[in-house]
Amino acid sequence: MTYLWWIGIVVALLIIYSISLYNKFINLETGIWNAIGDIDVQLKRRSDLIPNLIETVKGYANFESSTLEKVIQARNQYVSAGSFADKTTADNALSGALKQLFALSESYPDLKANTGFLDLQNQLKELEDVIQNARRFYNASVRDYTILAKSFPSNIIAGVFGFGKKEFFQIEESERAVPKVSF
Repeated sequence: MTYLWWIGIVVALLIIYSISLYNKFINLETGIWNAIGDIDVQLKRRSDLIPNLIETVKGYANFESSTLEKVIQARNQYVSAGSFADKTTADNALSGALKQLFALSESYPDLKANTGFLDLQNQLKELEDVIQNARRFYNASVRDYTILAKSFPSNIIAGVFGFGKKEFFQIEESERAVPKVSF
């Protein structure tokens, strides 16, 4: 009879531990979705600033139209993106187009001196910092989730309840290249 009590206690402890692990997975997964939402909100804010930036730059008629078209196309691609992966790809393209726009603006002293352009540029810089922090939080959440999902015995609970792999936020391969600097 005492053996049954001990077996019952062990089974109860295993059930409690399993419930605890399940709840931890739910908590981490919710944190990941929250981080995705935060990134999305900041990217939307940046996307909303771009039309104002384009209108400010268009005031300088001799500014390269191909650069403006790339920014507009990248923004439209982001706005129409559906999944997180598509938004990530579109965001990388938009970041590259904005870098190109700001690099070309160096050639236009009147544009560089325009207070509206400078204000928009500063707002976009601040948003980039917020986006970067949101991406770090997302990757930290995915890291914690992945460690729990791959560790024993929590990997058993992950497999039983279908807690699948989560992808880290990564930049495009072209963004990884070291910039070439020559004097």
